[in-house]
Amino acid sequence: MRQAGSEQRSSPYIVRNMATFNILGEEGLCLIEENADGILHDVGMEFHDDPEILSIFENAGCDVQGSRVRFEPGFCRKTIQATAPETFVQHARNPEKSVQLGGNATVLCPSWGPPFVHDIEKGRRYATYDNFKELVKLHHTIPWLHHSGGVVCEPIDLPANKRHLDMLYAHIRWSDRAFMGAFIGAERAGHAIDMAEIVFGKDYMAQNAVLYCVSNTNAPLVMDANMSGALKTYARAAQPVACTPWVLTGAMSPCTVAGTLAQVLAETMACLALVQLIKPGAPCLMGSFASTMSMQSGAPTFGSPEAGQMVLCAGQLARRLGVPLHTVGTLSASKLPDAQSQQEATWGLLMSMFAGANLINHATGWLEGGLVTSYEKTMIDADLCGKLARFFEGIDLSENAQAMDAIAATGPGQHFLGAQHTQLNFLSALFRPSTPDNNSFEQWSAEGKLDTAQRAKTLWRKHLDNYEDPSLDPAIDEHLQHYINQRKSEKPDQDYF
Repeated sequence: MRQAGSEQRSSPYIVRNMATFNILGEEGLCLIEENADGILHDVGMEFHDDPEILSIFENAGCDVQGSRVRFEPGFCRKTIQATAPETFVQHARNPEKSVQLGGNATVLCPSWGPPFVHDIEKGRRYATYDNFKELVKLHHTIPWLHHSGGVVCEPIDLPANKRHLDMLYAHIRWSDRAFMGAFIGAERAGHAIDMAEIVFGKDYMAQNAVLYCVSNTNAPLVMDANMSGALKTYARAAQPVACTPWVLTGAMSPCTVAGTLAQVLAETMACLALVQLIKPGAPCLMGSFASTMSMQSGAPTFGSPEAGQMVLCAGQLARRLGVPLHTVGTLSASKLPDAQSQQEATWGLLMSMFAGANLINHATGWLEGGLVTSYEKTMIDADLCGKLARFFEGIDLSENAQAMDAIAATGPGQHFLGAQHTQLNFLSALFRPSTPDNNSFEQWSAEGKLDTAQRAKTLWRKHLDNYEDPSLDPAIDEHLQHYINQRKSEKPDQDYF
């Protein structure tokens, strides 16, 4: 509960005290689930270049023909619900920043994966490791983000086959929040586990989730060896895996919402069942990254009504499955932090929150369909994250919030500006965003007529100036750097994955 007189502060994660928005009734949900079972039984799913996974499914009684696996109706759901946890904690190296995944908790993560960065002064450019470290530090200063994330940008100045080591180190060294592991292949996942064991200790990690993996399918109905290799590695280490089909309707799934939902659920259930067959009880999440495309050009589109429908239904399906929901937030196809970017971002994040999402990736900074991490949009999105965090807290009904004494003391026809209650609560009573300008036209003109993006530029620079190093035990730091140097020396640099 917020205390009178306290400043606005974030929590380790959002606790949603508002109901989810349920878009489908029982009949509709059953139809989607039956169709997903039909896909898994009649069509099946392929797991490429991974004979071990095929053996795991075959030993569990599934029909395996070549690389294709078919499942009896209800098999995947039963396997998942028998052992998958509904709620778990991902621990941060700062225990005060550990996050709950599941239930009524929502964790917000920054942008993931763009090869470019953008700010309104230097423009669009390939990302470097300096940008990566800068973004980790910037995210660390934003109270409305709860997680350090993963590939906040792709540092192309580092060898492609080794840069995951440097990216993991940056999250560990420059932030003390929870972070994601490396996703591509078993070897890189193993490196992430080794580095996490250096930080947390092998015994602690054996009993606790400290990493986070996203395993994407290659829709429709395929998982390749890079993703399945990482999935197996994290599952065996009892580290969370978000099984996430990435689909564009009309290209990677049917052009209809109902058809896409059935395919997404089928792919997710097959992968979640695999996690539980590998290690019963391993934490896992249903992932949904289902967006739309322009039926005229084939380009990805974001902020569409259909994308909102898909994530809202995905939330219902995940709750019926009994696992947390992983999805996405402030996506935009815009090239700049402009009106389009924020209309699409607001719609996406709001729908994911009403869906009851437990982890929302890409909550800040995403532009150009995921090709760009924007410094200014990061700050504008951060305000949106803060607004939604306050909104989903629900209405405070404490005695202080009811303010009956203040109403009685002020009386009819008077104002509350000088009331003691206002003076005690003015810092915390209302959310105060950082990027808008609420001054008069004259004052705004005198201060340079700055638009939102220009104000956000000043803000992100101020945040970096005020960044406070969370520090890292020197012995752990030395151990990590030694490990990284060893791994890098084992193979030549490569400019491809």
